[in-house]
Amino acid sequence: MARIEPQFKQFQRAYGFDEVAIVPGDVTLNPDQTNIYFQLGPQTFTIPILAAAMDAVVDPAFAVLFSQMGGLAVLNLEGVHARYEHPDEVLQKIVEASPAAVTGLLQKVYSEPIKEPLVAERVQQVKSGGGVCAVAMTPTNTKRLSAVAAEAGADVVVVQSTVTTARHISKSYKGLVFSEVRQALPLNIPIMVGNCVTYQATLELMRTGIDAVLVGVGPGAACTTREVLGVGVPQVTATVDCAAAREQYFKETGRYVSLVTDGGIRNGGDLCKAIVSGADAVMLGSILARAKEAPGRGYHWGMANPHPALPRGTRIKVGTVASLQQVLFGPTSVTDGTQNLVGALRAAMGMCGAFTLRDMQKVQMVIAPSIKTEGKSYQMAGAV
Repeated sequence: MARIEPQFKQFQRAYGFDEVAIVPGDVTLNPDQTNIYFQLGPQTFTIPILAAAMDAVVDPAFAVLFSQMGGLAVLNLEGVHARYEHPDEVLQKIVEASPAAVTGLLQKVYSEPIKEPLVAERVQQVKSGGGVCAVAMTPTNTKRLSAVAAEAGADVVVVQSTVTTARHISKSYKGLVFSEVRQALPLNIPIMVGNCVTYQATLELMRTGIDAVLVGVGPGAACTTREVLGVGVPQVTATVDCAAAREQYFKETGRYVSLVTDGGIRNGGDLCKAIVSGADAVMLGSILARAKEAPGRGYHWGMANPHPALPRGTRIKVGTVASLQQVLFGPTSVTDGTQNLVGALRAAMGMCGAFTLRDMQKVQMVIAPSIKTEGKSYQMAGAV
């Protein structure tokens, strides 16, 4: 008789973007017939793409431009724009720093106090430019900064940390209660909270009355959380599990809470797979940092990089390759999927017969670890 060995843990197989493929539909449709609108509270966006709250990606001018193009850019209220009167000078120093010195410089730069008048001023810059203004802050600063931002005219509040839950235990301070944040802010200001990667954490966050959840721990190009802490779940599995929580919450209450896959999306194919995994939208960082209009000047760095005790990020050179228009809508001559992201999404939806993003979420996916290598020997050898 076979001996059954006791197990201390049972492991679930988790999948990232490179390990799955989208199955085309039995019916196809023209890409121009697809509807890719994204709804967040009273706000409707014509493309389901958010720009990450990172100083190398979003400044007030970029937020206005991104809004004009139909998406939502999130301004970091704990970044250089809320700490310095002249942030461009600071950004230039970060870009020019040597690799050996840059983390120390970032720690110094982000130790400057956040100034509430600058918070209000940056919000007003976005609003006066005609943009929808989304602002991000960590849970520690949410009560103070969200009130200032809301008074200045912010349209969306994002509460974001590496891992966020509805239940936080601490002896030193009272954790942020999201239901209280919801009550404190006007109902016409949607609240987005992240990040999380599990069914239960997502369900509990949704039950606090928030409007959207960010999915992803450590997949970003400039993030080293997975290396430093070993924490994270591959994005396809994380999105699928969090989407299951959204459907359960919708079944319980009839209220739909949006899901935004944040991080790890390198090209149009990843974006499409995120939607099929259950996302209503995606948040992009490094791929937008490559736009000519991005404030990072061809560089990108993680916002946990400046942590004074345990930095969890790195500055990376992404280059400046195209205009934001080309990255989002084309036209493009590159074949790696990093430009015309919206065109890629519409084309994939057409191949799958999906009229809407909700239709796209119902499309079949298969486990396919060879999806990017099958028949591609010449490409892999560099003969492209």
